[in-house]
Amino acid sequence: WNFPLLMAAWKIAPALACGNTVVLKPAEQTPLAALKLVEIFEAAGLPEGVVNIVTGAGATGAALTAHPLVRKIAFTGSTDVGKIIARSVAGSGKKLTLELGGKSAHLIFADAALDQAVEGVVSGIFFNQGHVCCAGSRLLVEESVAARVLDKLKARMRKLRVGNPLDKNTDIGAINSSAELDKIRRLIETGKREGGRYFEPENITLPNTGNFLRPCLFSDVAQADTLCRVEVFGPVLAVSTFRTPAEAIAKANDTPYGLAAGIWSEKGSKVHAVAAQLKAGVVWANTYHKFDPASPFGGYGESGYGREGGRHGLLPYLEVQP
Repeated sequence: WNFPLLMAAWKIAPALACGNTVVLKPAEQTPLAALKLVEIFEAAGLPEGVVNIVTGAGATGAALTAHPLVRKIAFTGSTDVGKIIARSVAGSGKKLTLELGGKSAHLIFADAALDQAVEGVVSGIFFNQGHVCCAGSRLLVEESVAARVLDKLKARMRKLRVGNPLDKNTDIGAINSSAELDKIRRLIETGKREGGRYFEPENITLPNTGNFLRPCLFSDVAQADTLCRVEVFGPVLAVSTFRTPAEAIAKANDTPYGLAAGIWSEKGSKVHAVAAQLKAGVVWANTYHKFDPASPFGGYGESGYGREGGRHGLLPYLEVQP
């Protein structure tokens, strides 16, 4: 539900390019965007029956994935639901690709351009209210510059604007639903109980109505803490430190997820050496959330399997590989 049109496009485009017909089941929270997309297809002259849409909740998705005529399933969503789908199609011969959750890490080294790195971290975790599968929700900072990075990060967070998501000047819009907001607040309270040092911009005023939340961070977060292990899917950043590249790599990989990572360093040799050891499907260098349609995207572990984008994204929709 976080990017309904983008997710639909990533699924539909490669399927059609390989000569398939498609049934799209959008998230129950965001059916209207998908319905509008089908209207666009009709206006473009796409023949009837090539792209079909079925709306509904979990039971609808379960019926679709279990249908004997469905030969390939592509799912973007939570890890828990992805596991349910994987179990349901086991032994059926159906192809399956899963793009699931993440707990992606930024690694800021002392030789990085710190102002640029802070901008990347802010974009990585607070873009779209943190409702992003590859959000950079963990920040690992080299100990010698940690205090400077935190000061810069807090100052930048105080300048963020929370409000109407349809206003072009808004940085952080509304949380998806009251249920999602309650879940995020419970995780924030858990982080406080576990001893993380909490910060939220005190100068940000929230709208009087709506599911809004101030962006926040926790520093001095331990590897075993909930906020380092669980995908919050909201504007909450967990910060910890490291002393050596080996320690940074070990901490970044200490997660059941493996969707993305960001490395911030002015030394190209260090970037390549660290990137080669990170267990993440996408590793960005001195940037974050930048995509190339020709490059495959996907994860490891509980972040799913299979790739979308590029040649790799076409192969699951073919019976005969070129």
